[in-house]
Amino acid sequence: MNRPVSNLLHDYKQSASGQPKKSKALQWFAVGLGIPLIVVLLMNMLNTSAPKKSPSSASIASPNVEESLILTPIDPMILLEQAETTIPTIAPIFKQLVLNVSSGDTMEKLFRQNNLDIGQLMLIAELDEARTQFRRIKPGDVFKVSHDDGQVISLYTKIDLTSALIIEKQESGFVAKIIDEPIERRKRMAYGIITSSLFESAAAAGLSDKIIMKIAEIFAWDVDFVLDIRQGDSYYLQFEEIWQNGKYVSDGDIVAAEFNNNGRTIQAIRFVDDNERSNYFMPNGDSLRKAFIRAPVDFTRISSNFNPNRKHPILNTIRAHRGVDYAAPRGTPIKASGDGKIIFRGTKSGYGKTVIIQHGGNITTLYAHMSNYVSKIRVGTKVRQGQTIGFVGSTGLATANHLHYEYRVNGVHRNPRTVNLPDAKPIDKKYRDEFMVRAKPIMKEFKKFKNMQAAEIAYSKQ
Repeated sequence: MNRPVSNLLHDYKQSASGQPKKSKALQWFAVGLGIPLIVVLLMNMLNTSAPKKSPSSASIASPNVEESLILTPIDPMILLEQAETTIPTIAPIFKQLVLNVSSGDTMEKLFRQNNLDIGQLMLIAELDEARTQFRRIKPGDVFKVSHDDGQVISLYTKIDLTSALIIEKQESGFVAKIIDEPIERRKRMAYGIITSSLFESAAAAGLSDKIIMKIAEIFAWDVDFVLDIRQGDSYYLQFEEIWQNGKYVSDGDIVAAEFNNNGRTIQAIRFVDDNERSNYFMPNGDSLRKAFIRAPVDFTRISSNFNPNRKHPILNTIRAHRGVDYAAPRGTPIKASGDGKIIFRGTKSGYGKTVIIQHGGNITTLYAHMSNYVSKIRVGTKVRQGQTIGFVGSTGLATANHLHYEYRVNGVHRNPRTVNLPDAKPIDKKYRDEFMVRAKPIMKEFKKFKNMQAAEIAYSKQ
């Protein structure tokens, strides 16, 4: 026979006679097929010999079943096709990539650094939602990319706390959509006693830096957290924790707070008005704010106090020091101590770079020895309390970096640290009743928490 030799039925090892040896694969295939058929035959024989079950049985025999078993030849290809249809479809697994935005980064730069398809980036950037988000990326933003060897499958990034942008590749191209990511606000109570500083006490109580800074901001008009703090001072807080998808995200706002400092108690409750502006008020509705901040800079120490008889460190003569010097690193932001209007910005003899603000009640404040000004600050500019107006430096007659701060009433210098500061306005009359209704249960819950803490302290001393 001169027919070509089949791979299925023969191997290619030559026999001694030079003729190919017949394989036993077909024989074994027949045996393998016959074994299950014999098993089926035996099972059917056992079923036909077993007594018939009643109709109430879990398995009911079909009627008109013949006693004899007829074996039908089975096509192996049919078995193979049936087996293929039962194989589950496995979804492709794509690579995951996290792009962390740093200073100076662009989406194109990030795509090139991570070998992602630039052509696809151009297509994605044509989508309105994506174009808007890509233009305002900033350090700290995160983009999560699913890709297949550089081919983008999906891209996800947070827009804000409650929404995110997701871009997915589809047959028609890329599709972008904004999805909602709802949050849950959980209330938490906290308590601490100061032994050395607010920061150390709050950190020991498990409070975040964000909450610590908020405490300092709320009580900044009444407490100097560098000079006024005493050992044994205490505080109580009710604040929000933000959770999303069952996971803690960050700390939210302080709802209410109490600070006990050197024998005095100061309480604050947060209120948000119809314009989404929030402020803290005392339980009776009076504003916790003052019209002025005591210290308009985050300082490390007071290098020179208000002193009419001070000896000038450079001129070496007796010259009144009509302000307070706050030592701070160069470049530390200087804030407007109250609402007002800029009436001077420029170099002023020994003061160096200086800003003067006119406030209500014929009050002016002066900020000297700046290293630089905020570019938008000009003569005539209106500023709000806490707004940055310049930066700490040592221009003029100064021996080191510091802010020289003056407070004048009708042109007369007053000690910024001891002068009686005018109060800010109380809560608006149209919100007063609403505020009082909200404040009552908050203070009741506060009192209960304080009693619990007092009981625990008393028990621990037994």
